[in-house]
Amino acid sequence: MPNGACRWFRPPSASNVIGVRTVIALVVLVAAACAPPAAEPFTPVDLSAGGSSPGPAGGSSPDPAGTGPRVETVQVSPDVQVVVEWPAVTDPDTVGMIETLRDYRAGSFRAVVTGGEDTAYHKVFHDEAIMEGYRWVKEFLKQRRSVRGVSRLYALNVVSVFEGKGAELRACVDETGMRLLDAETGKAVRRQPDWTRSPFLQIVGLQRGDDGIWRIKLLEHADPFSEGAKGCLR
Repeated sequence: MPNGACRWFRPPSASNVIGVRTVIALVVLVAAACAPPAAEPFTPVDLSAGGSSPGPAGGSSPDPAGTGPRVETVQVSPDVQVVVEWPAVTDPDTVGMIETLRDYRAGSFRAVVTGGEDTAYHKVFHDEAIMEGYRWVKEFLKQRRSVRGVSRLYALNVVSVFEGKGAELRACVDETGMRLLDAETGKAVRRQPDWTRSPFLQIVGLQRGDDGIWRIKLLEHADPFSEGAKGCLR
């Protein structure tokens, strides 16, 4: 993404979510986000930010000290985990942003494996974005699909903050340890989707509410051929 540009890469349509890992493109962004200061090009490096708050329901194992890089495992179900490779952090806002992304990913997978019964992930979205989040889950339910395995978040990087109210968070996502399943048989489908084959870069637009909580306004994939996306390979 060029410095100073207010650009978001638009993902494939929701109908292709199982073939290509989709993300949620929202029309409404933080007003200030349309005129951000110049941002440094993304590189998958750790932050210097911090603090911690309770993890999502479903089980997690964070470093209780919260003073340095650590690995947190969220047990979504007996067969699904979301692993977060936390940077060394001291800034509460950065922690809140990372927790929001973590809770979205864990919560959306939890919705899938419970057949849509668990809707706690709605809480991480801002206003109308709730319906956009639901569309991703709905595609799995519509096609009678489920998942198992490990989804990993790493190289978390806050690249822009807009007047303390809006922010852009980037994260590398590796779901090569995930498998798409037939929800009725529990067996892996014969043709696995692209998102199980290579890590990708996710761009998250967030807005902080009057209650101080960061919520998702936009989710996008970076162009897979961009330098930032290439940086997720390791």
